[in-house]
Amino acid sequence: MQVNATGAVAEARPLVFAGFPASSWIFALRVWLATLIALYVSFWLELESPSTSALTVAVLALPTRGQGMEKAGYRLLATAIGVAASIAIAGMFSQTSGLLLAAFGIWVGLCVYMAGMLDGNRAYAAALCCITVALIAIEQIDSPLQVFPTGVARGAAIGIGVLAVALVNEVLAAPDYHPVLASRLEALHRRVVDVAQAAIRGVPASAQDTANLLRDVVALRPEIASLTTESSVGTARTAAARSTMVDLVNELTLVRAFAALRAASATVPDDPHDGGLDLLTIARDHLHSEIVRRNADVRRSLEAMRAGIQPLRQWRAPLYRSRRIAAEGGVKAAIHFMLVAIIFVMAGWPMTELCLALAAVIIGLSSTAPDPRRFTMLAVFATLLACPLAGVLKYLVFDGVSEFQLLAIGLAPVVIGLALLIASPNPARSSLGRLTLVFTLAVLALSNPQGYDPETFVVTCLFAQLSAVLAFAAQLVLPSLSGDRRISLLLGAAHRELNNLVSGQVRHLAPEEAAFRDAARIGQIVTAGGGPPANRQVVTEAMRYFDQTVALRRCHAELERLATGPLAEAARAAGTALVSRNGRTVLAAAEALRQLALQRRLSVEPVLTALVSTSVAFEPRQALAGSGTEERP
Repeated sequence: MQVNATGAVAEARPLVFAGFPASSWIFALRVWLATLIALYVSFWLELESPSTSALTVAVLALPTRGQGMEKAGYRLLATAIGVAASIAIAGMFSQTSGLLLAAFGIWVGLCVYMAGMLDGNRAYAAALCCITVALIAIEQIDSPLQVFPTGVARGAAIGIGVLAVALVNEVLAAPDYHPVLASRLEALHRRVVDVAQAAIRGVPASAQDTANLLRDVVALRPEIASLTTESSVGTARTAAARSTMVDLVNELTLVRAFAALRAASATVPDDPHDGGLDLLTIARDHLHSEIVRRNADVRRSLEAMRAGIQPLRQWRAPLYRSRRIAAEGGVKAAIHFMLVAIIFVMAGWPMTELCLALAAVIIGLSSTAPDPRRFTMLAVFATLLACPLAGVLKYLVFDGVSEFQLLAIGLAPVVIGLALLIASPNPARSSLGRLTLVFTLAVLALSNPQGYDPETFVVTCLFAQLSAVLAFAAQLVLPSLSGDRRISLLLGAAHRELNNLVSGQVRHLAPEEAAFRDAARIGQIVTAGGGPPANRQVVTEAMRYFDQTVALRRCHAELERLATGPLAEAARAAGTALVSRNGRTVLAAAEALRQLALQRRLSVEPVLTALVSTSVAFEPRQALAGSGTEERP
């Protein structure tokens, strides 16, 4: 820490060497050491595919300990499932190569469908189930009896890679992820507080800005799961971080409701006898107190996360899943693989099994990316970089050597250099670095003893590049789901869900958890959208559905609490008024409920606030205008 001339405290700048911070160099060193340990143990045990252990290290190369261990667990699980599927598929269709490829195409579609229904490392595990079958069953398509031994050897190599990563991270004290995640949540909290303060001053945030903020909050959901594997208090930190996210989303929904009420108040006549004015005042005061209370909940959850203790209230953070989008993605992925398979089978080229396996790997991994076509293009560039790198290592650096010490020294520049790219904050640069490292190690195919047949190497490089190009061409012939198509399906789902809520079909989720789920859909819409002004119009419509759905859920939850009390009849009347979607009708039901509550001397501010917010959400400008004047004598 340093103190500047004004007495303010400024944070010390991180050490930088050759354009990369010291933390990136330490991370790259850990990746290189883990790769060497994995290769050394694999050579010592004389495993069938020692390069698989090095590939595992490249896949698990993540800056923090928790992220790496969580991904390692899913990699082991997906490998076990993939080996079992390989044995089943090869056992049932080993007599006919065509049926085997067709069955594998269906398996690719199923795995991509599951990847579309999940997020984070869970989606990666679903894609890896497809990749494992490709690397085991497809490569052994002409020798099905070798499927089981190949699967066992692959599992052993992956286990060694996982242990090497865990050992190096522990010995070199890899950093924890929870401080980084806590800082990101605190930054998001500050942004939400700024939005709330602006709304209270009468300057509401735009629909686009609010949607972007919701996207940034829900984007942390897959990363929170890694806290569980980080330490003994990881489960408590995960629960606290999850509660923080849900509370942030709900604080934003309260702020938007408050801003909508404030905007609608301009249409209310300044008449002290106006019932609409009384309801508006009650709703605004209650919303203001709720915003303050929710803000305090966020602070307590953040403190619990820092301390590693359970939060006072634990929320679930459900993910929005579009079965239609996942199904279309799965079908197209299966077709992409079959197109590539048909080309290779008809051409009758050598090394067809390896090419099909690499194509399946690229198709499977692209399903976990927001833009599959862009990911496949990165894979094409990665193969173009990996093949020359592997050639330089094999024939200029190693050049026939067999000593492990020379192997370690020769690998250092490539592994450390690409690991520095992986540590880059730029997502595209990081993905390119990881793919290039993976493909370099795959093409290099390190073994003991190391082979140096130039003809085999050239053919492997050519067909590896061809596999990536054909996978990209298949996605050009049959494009993956476009952003417009995704938006159309997501908006259609939001509209149907709103209609179901209006008719009384309420999902069994707490309103806070359901709001987070809807925010996840908003995040998907923002991610799939194009640039303004088209995206602005889409986001405005999506946020309108979001506001109405959140308000309706709160109404149903509050009215349900009154269903068995002295206000049950008025609550049922209010529920009937919701079906009309008419702001004035809903407001009239709220006024009737208020008058009855006054007679019974009961406090019903939460349900009145929910009803008034719903009336404004459906008719933001007309609901309160003249609402107490038409029926007054």
